[in-house]
Amino acid sequence: MKVGLFFGTYNPVHVGHMVIANYMVEFTDLDQIWMVVTPQNPFKQKESMLKDYDRLHLMQLAIGEDNRLKASDIEFGLPQPNYTVDTLVYLKEKFTDHDFALIMGADNLNHFHKWKNHEVILKNHDLYVYPRLDSNEGGELRQHYKVNYVEAPVMKISSSFIRKAIAEGKKVSHYMPKEVAKYLEEMNLYR
Repeated sequence: MKVGLFFGTYNPVHVGHMVIANYMVEFTDLDQIWMVVTPQNPFKQKESMLKDYDRLHLMQLAIGEDNRLKASDIEFGLPQPNYTVDTLVYLKEKFTDHDFALIMGADNLNHFHKWKNHEVILKNHDLYVYPRLDSNEGGELRQHYKVNYVEAPVMKISSSFIRKAIAEGKKVSHYMPKEVAKYLEEMNLYR
């Protein structure tokens, strides 16, 4: 099985994440998308994040009954901060019959050379790159044979925008899957 790994803090998950995941599973050769909830991104601060299992629960709510998508807590038990290369080594050992690929925005491809052991990742895994606004579309790596550029929809929405809007008392429920927005409201999160 060819599995696309879509890493993120998902703080919170929003419709943009779900549109990309749906596009990847429908319009590429990926059989399944694992939405990997990252406890600690080495490039992000942790203080404004919901607890790990809250974000995992939100992802499960967002996915619902769609068995082409899977909420993954695989990084919860790994050393932090989480480095993609370490997670990939662990997954390959645990799921020997799976072929893992990475899903990322073009903005991440621009900075891919800063990732720990990025050469090892690129040697052993395909990258599925979707366009992002205000990005130079992946720079020199765009032409690499392991990079698959996918013309997925471009969405200008972010988790930080949603958190800020909720904190300001704005109604932004349409930016998230219905069950996610309902849970955030019921639990009074990000206020």
